[in-house]
Amino acid sequence: MLNNYRTVRREASAEIVSKKSRFIGYAKPVETEEEAIAFIDEIKRLHRQATHNCSAYMIGERDQHQKASDDGEPSGTAGKPILEVIKNKGLKNVAVVVTRYFGGIMLGAGGLVRAYTDGAVAGIEAAEEIVNVLHREVFVDVDYTWYGKLENELHGRGTRVGGTEFTDRVIVRCLPEEQEAEAFIAWMTDLTQGQAVIGEGESLYCIEGE
Repeated sequence: MLNNYRTVRREASAEIVSKKSRFIGYAKPVETEEEAIAFIDEIKRLHRQATHNCSAYMIGERDQHQKASDDGEPSGTAGKPILEVIKNKGLKNVAVVVTRYFGGIMLGAGGLVRAYTDGAVAGIEAAEEIVNVLHREVFVDVDYTWYGKLENELHGRGTRVGGTEFTDRVIVRCLPEEQEAEAFIAWMTDLTQGQAVIGEGESLYCIEGE
């Protein structure tokens, strides 16, 4: 798993107009090709009357799954520009569809490239670019006498906390970055003088800065 990667936060859309043609850019975070294809098909169903629904997606740690579709536009004027926007922004695990309603004025190849590029950018901006950072769950189980000190130290270190369970003891779900997990466990062991029961959980992505 990557330590971090750029993607979009949510599915969203935005519209631009070029020489009376409407271009509606949609973007969505996706994890698999199947999910990307389902999203593209959904937009096509939503805009059955549109002139074109052009698309591109980029998926995988090494960008191993990528595809672009001109959907009837002249070759290289729609799908490729959309894919280039995704690449230039350094995004992963994202699908983009740009829907066009023809306005009666021909745009020419250069005009189409610019319009589909701008539509893709608008959709991605609406979906909000984020950075996902890989974290590791570390469960710290301590006696109540340690909880105040533990809470203060975690806050001072800026460690992400995913929740706290209060029973006969206190279990804090800590989320250090994956690459810092071993050092975090060593620090926690030292901090609690070896009295904490520490367990590791799953690796998961969290949004940077949140």
